[in-house]
Amino acid sequence: MRYLTESFILGALRRGRSVEQFLGPYGSPERPGVRYVEVRATKTSYEVFLHAVEDIGSENFFDLGEFPPFDPDDEACEFGRLLGMAEDPLAALTVAEKRAGAERGRWVNEGIVQDEYGDFVRVGRPSDASPDGRPWPDVPDAVWPRA
Repeated sequence: MRYLTESFILGALRRGRSVEQFLGPYGSPERPGVRYVEVRATKTSYEVFLHAVEDIGSENFFDLGEFPPFDPDDEACEFGRLLGMAEDPLAALTVAEKRAGAERGRWVNEGIVQDEYGDFVRVGRPSDASPDGRPWPDVPDAVWPRA
């Protein structure tokens, strides 16, 4: 099972591990990108970051951490845009849901978001729904405007 239950999400965060969620395509056919959201534990809080990277992957290369930022001139793009912080992990998940369109049942452990991207590539990079048929979340343009 790839997706984490809420208790496993909270446990991972409390142990200082990040959780991530693939949010799908971004940009345009001429300049494709993808986005994903991350909840990261710090010493005193939990931070929520939205990442937008160029879609340069293939079936053999899907390490999103190695992809260049979608907008290299935007410093927030290089390390992710901080969407918010929270004092407890459940509140951080709520920030990710409200600000990035994340879904509670779609979180994965750190690094597994790359497998989500790999599935996306293998089924032809669908623009309307994830490989399992669920519509892509709607990331508000106020958070990160459409390219």
